[in-house]
Amino acid sequence: MKKLKLGIPKGSLEAKTIDLFKMAGWRISYDERSYFPDIDDEEIACTLVRAQEMSRYVEDGTLDLGLTGKDWIIENESNIVIVEDLVYSKTLARQARWVLVVREDSPVQTIEDMEGKRISTELVKFTKRYFEERKIGVHVEFSWGATEAKVVEGLVDAIVEVTETGRTIKANKLRIVHELMKTNAQLIANVSSWDDPWKRKKIEQIRVLLMGSLQAMGMVGLKLNVSKENLGRVVLLLPSLKAPTISGLYSEEWFAVETIVSAKIVRELIPLLREAGAEGIIEYPLHKVI
Repeated sequence: MKKLKLGIPKGSLEAKTIDLFKMAGWRISYDERSYFPDIDDEEIACTLVRAQEMSRYVEDGTLDLGLTGKDWIIENESNIVIVEDLVYSKTLARQARWVLVVREDSPVQTIEDMEGKRISTELVKFTKRYFEERKIGVHVEFSWGATEAKVVEGLVDAIVEVTETGRTIKANKLRIVHELMKTNAQLIANVSSWDDPWKRKKIEQIRVLLMGSLQAMGMVGLKLNVSKENLGRVVLLLPSLKAPTISGLYSEEWFAVETIVSAKIVRELIPLLREAGAEGIIEYPLHKVI
């Protein structure tokens, strides 16, 4: 039987990726000591791989498909297919920034002030290219971890580090001087796998269902009944992907209305719908919006 080799990112994206696949219809389970999770699909074989290495293994064909950050694709200069950019998701695909960070008391105020300075980062190749393109001479060294501590202790002049909110940076009495790159999760495929008809079809199945699950996050469905005389007022209150679905009930004077809305507005919306004449209001969770 043919199998699609799928890379699951080990680390910060791991649990979120497994939860996303669960929403999409696949259950992934594994022992914490195992690098080969089980999945309830005979056509898929899973492997846990660090996000930093994912694009390299997808490029060389060790894996057919994987999830990783845009930053590591750029760092590894990988020749792969971007199946889907997940930039709009607020969970798995939350956008992060790679930034130049110094101590609060550092004299460095602009990126040009880094001339002749030492930088520590995991993103070595990209950082070197970034400064070379701007003709700023810096020494860039690889960080094996605890990157913030190196600049706090004065071991280096600055670090290039990834952040979502900047709170950890501020908590360590550091400050951001410059943003180098925005990054987010990407679904990537091997070039040859993408050209293989069977694998392409399987990849597309995964892509559609994952994207449907991402679209459904933070959304709920609403069903309600409303009389003909109140229908116009109720419809005006309802946001929708396109327009609410309206169908007649057995009685010609009543209609069933169904729509999809953001979960954030439901607590304000339902009382307004009742005031406008809606009855039998039902809220239900969504697993996919396609």
